[in-house]
Amino acid sequence: MAFVSKARISLILLLCLVNRNGCERTGPFNPAEALVKAKNAAAGKLGPDVKTFNVLDYGAKANGKTDSSINFIRTFKAACNFRGNAMMVIPKGDFLIGPIIFQGPCFNPSSLIIQANGIVKAQADLSYFTGGADDTDWITFQSINGLILSGTGTFHGQGAKAWKYNDCAQKSHCVRLAANFKFNKVNDAIINGINSIDPKGFHIMVTICRNFRLLNLKLQAPGDSPNTDGIHISKSNVVKIAHCVIGTGDDCVSMIHGSIDISVNKVICGPGHGFSVGSLGHYDDEADVNKIVVTNSSLTDTTNGVRIKTYKTDSPSKASSIFFTDLIMNRVKNPIIIDQEYGNRRSTQTSKVSICDVRFVNIKGTSISKVAVQFLCSKSNPCEGIQMNNIDLQYVGPPRDQQPFESNCTNAKVSYVGLQNPPPCR
Repeated sequence: MAFVSKARISLILLLCLVNRNGCERTGPFNPAEALVKAKNAAAGKLGPDVKTFNVLDYGAKANGKTDSSINFIRTFKAACNFRGNAMMVIPKGDFLIGPIIFQGPCFNPSSLIIQANGIVKAQADLSYFTGGADDTDWITFQSINGLILSGTGTFHGQGAKAWKYNDCAQKSHCVRLAANFKFNKVNDAIINGINSIDPKGFHIMVTICRNFRLLNLKLQAPGDSPNTDGIHISKSNVVKIAHCVIGTGDDCVSMIHGSIDISVNKVICGPGHGFSVGSLGHYDDEADVNKIVVTNSSLTDTTNGVRIKTYKTDSPSKASSIFFTDLIMNRVKNPIIIDQEYGNRRSTQTSKVSICDVRFVNIKGTSISKVAVQFLCSKSNPCEGIQMNNIDLQYVGPPRDQQPFESNCTNAKVSYVGLQNPPPCR
């Protein structure tokens, strides 16, 4: 434990302590150019104007046994403080690191590149992650404008030994375990091509970020791993997720308070709990959620398909302009659901979260539940502007279930267009 506390102090390094104005990346962020740059980095085709900083040159050991946390931090610090174009390299090999914070801002005139091709494993012992994940995640990127994290590398959270300590199923205000990645106040970023396996908590957490892209990712954990959300977004705007494969123990993508202008496109989800907007009303003074689009994606063997969930509390907020379109459900338990009694169904209190302008368009596939569409909305704040357009779901659950295949609506104002299977609410 002496090592842990000493490492914690030494790993939280503040960069750019002199003239902070010189740390800002110059010029507007061009996502298309940044993506080309990320692909060139993956192919080793960067120009001679980019200086590389390899973790091996800073003492990291690729033996899978020696803790290289300090060496990773030193490499990042050198790349971040370099006043030209820079790339930090994690080459092929097995690396072991504890919790680290990559702290900006950086001096680079263009986006800092981190090229990860190796296997990076987290310390399995929870004593390295003191104070819960709000204090200690595994790999944290913080206060950086312009970041490209790319490559074919794998980040293994070694979460299997930690999951038994997760108590979020019993407590609404639980201490979450460490995420594999936390991006905090990171703007103009592309995360491309990497793999995340068995995190202790979330795979990827995006909070207080702007103009953020997550592309071609593979996130994996067992279906029974607790609270291992794939991509968890809060207080962020203009976040785009595309071409990802996510199979985990909780939501594939969760978008909570303050999520604005979020798009999810061409994502394969399963197992897991599907695509979720919520849990709104969990905390006081939550920011609204709006402009959410989930499209051209599939869900297989998930607990939920697309879900909006809120707590029964006095905390008011609003979820609006939410579109779920062109989705395929395969053996999903709850394909379409709005649940405003999440967390405490016995309470007589009603949710103060307003839900409006929600569209479900061109959703087809199979359900293992006879209630394939369920809108359980608040009595004091009924759901408004809910539109169902061309819904075609088939029941494939137990054949002896005599209940009709149906929709169930409570306190919801719903309009229907085109094919409706199951039949609309009466």
